[in-house]
Amino acid sequence: MPPGHATAFLNQAENSRRMSASDHASAPVSPGHWLANQPYLLLTITALCWAGNAIVGRLAAGHIPPVTLSFLRWSAAFLIILPFAWKHLVRDWAAIRSRLGTMIVLSVTGIGAFNTLQYWALEHTQALNTLLLQSAGPLFVAVWSLILLGDRLTLAQAGGIMLSLIGVLVILLRGDLGSLGHIEFNQGDIIFSVALVIFGLYSVLSLKRPKIHGLSFVGFTFGCGAVCLIPLWIWEMMSRPVMRFDTPNLLTLFYVAVFPSTLAYLCFNRGVHLIGANRAAAFFHVVPVFGAAMAIVFLGEQPRLFHVTGFALVLAGVFVASCKPAAAG
Repeated sequence: MPPGHATAFLNQAENSRRMSASDHASAPVSPGHWLANQPYLLLTITALCWAGNAIVGRLAAGHIPPVTLSFLRWSAAFLIILPFAWKHLVRDWAAIRSRLGTMIVLSVTGIGAFNTLQYWALEHTQALNTLLLQSAGPLFVAVWSLILLGDRLTLAQAGGIMLSLIGVLVILLRGDLGSLGHIEFNQGDIIFSVALVIFGLYSVLSLKRPKIHGLSFVGFTFGCGAVCLIPLWIWEMMSRPVMRFDTPNLLTLFYVAVFPSTLAYLCFNRGVHLIGANRAAAFFHVVPVFGAAMAIVFLGEQPRLFHVTGFALVLAGVFVASCKPAAAG
């Protein structure tokens, strides 16, 4: 999504909430307006970007220290979004200041802590383990939704989550569910589990953000999250080798700043706003599915029957879990 389209996308999302039904019927539908109101497509884009982030983060392990990668990622994302977010930040500053504590917690959890822990975990664990753990994301969101909002999983949401989880396991274990008992978890898995708990908090707490423009929200959280990482970044530079500014590392920074940061968070935040945290969390299961697909495309793995079976189970589970609950009669 080019930057100009990102601005139109967020502006259309805000304007759509102010229009009456008759206004929507008579107004021309622009691509930005249409996309801003397609939560399932937005969350699918998010999952695709985050799957790529896991692969790139694993490749960067040993070349770019985790705090450095996270700090430079969010600093670059903040600079990308700032020209489009500035006027909204100025207009919304009073609302941001009135909920400053919540905004800082969102910045620390969803921006600073989660991604730094993810990159740190990828230095200590294998891709299979992180993909398995990623599938536990909806459960953490459900717990935080219960604690903070009093929302319980519906039967359809619980069933959809379990169906998607089975599909993910079929893919990751290559159709042999018996090999699940042979997986060994290590330090990196513990770190990544903590990261998922933290991101679950961010996902639910984002529903309590002040009523501000979407660009104001990502502009503040990107910048504040990067600032919160400065002390850790300084400590890391003093205790570990400094990143080399070569072509592969610069391409890595470009990717993580544009796609899993700027584009994915715009789509994720809008998707959660449209359908809620519990229903949106079902798309966590799509991340490892895209990861497996990328392995087929980029690593030369051959597609097999268990891939097709797993994809079908995941998509069915996501559909069931993300469907809007029927209104009480």
